[in-house]
Amino acid sequence: MQKNDWKLGKVVLNVADLEKMSAFYEEMMGMDVLEKQNDSVTLGVAESKEALVELVNVQPGRRKATTGLFHLAVLLPSRSDLGEFLYHLLVKRFNVQGASDHGYSEAIYFNDPEGNGIEVYADKPQSEWDIREDGRIEGITIAMDAEGVIGSVKKAFEGLPAGTMMGHVHLTVRDVIEAKNFYEGVLGLDLKSEYFGQANFYASGDYHHHIGSNSWAGKQLPPAEENQLGLAYFTWELPNQAEKEALLGRLNEQNWEYQETNGIIIVKDDSGIEQRFLVKEAR
Repeated sequence: MQKNDWKLGKVVLNVADLEKMSAFYEEMMGMDVLEKQNDSVTLGVAESKEALVELVNVQPGRRKATTGLFHLAVLLPSRSDLGEFLYHLLVKRFNVQGASDHGYSEAIYFNDPEGNGIEVYADKPQSEWDIREDGRIEGITIAMDAEGVIGSVKKAFEGLPAGTMMGHVHLTVRDVIEAKNFYEGVLGLDLKSEYFGQANFYASGDYHHHIGSNSWAGKQLPPAEENQLGLAYFTWELPNQAEKEALLGRLNEQNWEYQETNGIIIVKDDSGIEQRFLVKEAR
């Protein structure tokens, strides 16, 4: 990504069984515990100090058909890293639900123990992406070359490597067209691809997408209730104060409701999905 592009931070999930979920993200996902409190655990990559997921225990916890998380997407540095991760899942006899080639990336899909969708993927070289003259980046969905991905393995999986990050967050929204105003008009992201009025993909800079939004579960779903299981919020890391001021300017110009606490901007989109923005200099 370019110097001034935004970067995704951690995804925060409300969970019913903190111990079981923490064990999954450690043992199956290969994350390190970065911080642990009585009712929450933050996990990621210790070597690079990259927080990826925070699990927050909520009681009572319920899951409903609402807007929220479709899947979180963990981006690995290379195809061989993806192969090592996939081979690790196969050895553990874990149920992988899908494996796709999207033209710009190769990805595997599954759920965590409480039903949160997860994608783990590696990008292809940008020279192989279908980048159009207007800057849009079109993807495809075909079967992944699993044998080729496994064949790229160089060593046994020992946990998520340094350089792993939250690549994108795909959301279930109440209306894709309504969401376009927020993600393009308010946040200032670029619309990179549209899928027949059912899904849109947005990015900061020249990436294929940081945000996916779809209405495949039906339009006009209600927002998640407080302490509902699933997505609580996710974070954006802005590269400098100028980007923060520009975001505040767009929010104020459109009279979009927000809060600012301890330098963090807290905003909800049209679907009631909370996002938090903070300035964090590039590592």
